[in-house]
Order: sequence, then structure tokens, then C-alpha cells
Amino acid sequence: MRTILAHLELSPVLDSILASALILARRYDAYLEGYHMRPGQPDVIAAGADGFVAAAPDLVAGFEREAKERAERATARFEAFMSDNALPRAGSRDGPGLCADWRVETASGPSALGSRGRIFDMLVVGRPLSDEVTPSIAALEAALFDSGRLIVVAPPVPPTDFGKHVVIAWNGSTETARSIGFADNFLTTADQVTVLTVEKGSVPGPSGADLAQNLQRRGIQASFRDVKLGDRQIGKAILDETAALGGDLLLKGAYTQSRLRQMIFGGATSYILSEATLPVIMAN
Repeated sequence: MRTILAHLELSPVLDSILASALILARRYDAYLEGYHMRPGQPDVIAAGADGFVAAAPDLVAGFEREAKERAERATARFEAFMSDNALPRAGSRDGPGLCADWRVETASGPSALGSRGRIFDMLVVGRPLSDEVTPSIAALEAALFDSGRLIVVAPPVPPTDFGKHVVIAWNGSTETARSIGFADNFLTTADQVTVLTVEKGSVPGPSGADLAQNLQRRGIQASFRDVKLGDRQIGKAILDETAALGGDLLLKGAYTQSRLRQMIFGGATSYILSEATLPVIMAN
């Protein structure tokens, strides 16, 4: 039995997070926990006309009210999700098997998601959207860097299934190697695995052909494809070729460059986290 943590951040991607988590929970006969972070009371102050600083109770009360309402909405959404999909509540059955429950936790920041995620096999989070505040990149990075676990990034549109054809975006890095290790169950149960390398997109390390050969030695139906970059960004080339191959799940190592460098200059991980339309699994 596996355990899955789904981030209940109210956003346009919430339906996709729940759909992705349900696919995984049913596949692995797992315990699924919906997790909502309720922000703690901020230190809000206001300056009076006489120059003194005083508390702003109205602002604090409004913040508390909004946080409570969002937590109640997230809880109601997950309760309806459990009911609609006939998911038994954890504790209502004996022994392992498919079940679910939810948790609301007061948190001072997104790091709480990574902390909670450390006891789960995988976390499901939403892919950030350019025109929306949520899903937040801060929550995704907290899950990625603070949990030490595999992250499943749900795309904007809810998937109906995924994991039959896994494409590994191989660049020779230790980050991608760790992602492959965490995702072993995805690879061994896939109908097809394609190791994809992109021109100018690798660091010194074993080749994609070497990786594909070792996967084949384990009985995995793996093949290798190397593509030219052309005038595309590396991240776009990865997504283009994954779509052309018919891949329904992309395995990608996290930031090979520093996050600061990715933010300033761009990079494959940043591009994929802003443009992917299929589920992406990664670890760091």
C-alpha cells in the first residue's frame, strides 16, 4: 500500500490535482490525504496619525475570516470528491487498501507542505499558471525541495489516465537519476518508456542510450531517441518531442542549474513547469 499527499490549494488546477491523485490512488491501492495549509495570523500593524504604531484588529479579523472560509471550502471540496468516487474514509476499514482522509493545518508558509510530505510516498501539486496566483510556485518548490519525495505535477486540464508511455527527459544529471530512482514503479508498470535526449541539453554523464540499455536489462520496454534542438528552447524541445512520441507522462529531474540562474536566464525545468500540458514527475 502506498501513501499519497494531494495539495488542496484552491485554484483552477484543483480538479486536475484531485483527478491525478485519484488515478494514482486507485493504481496503487493507496491511502490518499488531501492537505490544506491554512495561513497563520499575520503580524499586521498600522501607523496612526500621531506616529505611533498600533494593532489593526479589523485587518486581522478579516484575514482570519478569509482563511477559515478557504479551509472550509477546501474541506467541502475534498469531502465531495471522496463521496463522488466512493472513497472510504481511513479508519473505517481494517487493514490496507484504497482509502482517503483530509487534513487542515495552520502554517506560517509553504514549507509546511514539504514537511508534511516527508512521510508520504509521493505528493501531487498543481502546475503554476502565468495568469493566476495559485497554484503557487512557492508551494511546488517547497514540495520539491523540502519533502525529499517524488512530486507529481498535475497539468491545467484533468487527465483521464497517464503512465502508459513514460518519457524520460535525460540530461545525465544526478537530479534526473534520483527522479528515475523514485519513479521506479512508474517505469516497471509502463507499457513503454522512451529515453529522450536533446542536443545541447546534457551535462557530463552517461548517455541516453546507456540508460535505455540498462532499463532494458531490467525487463523494461525502453527505447532511446536523440533530437536536434534547432531554434527551440530545450524545455520546448522536450515538450514538443514528448507530444510527438505520444508520451502521457514526463519524467524530469528538477533544477540542474541553480533556481536563481533558472529564474534569471530561464531553463528547461522552468519552461516545463510553466508550459506542460501533461503530468510531470520529478524529484530533487
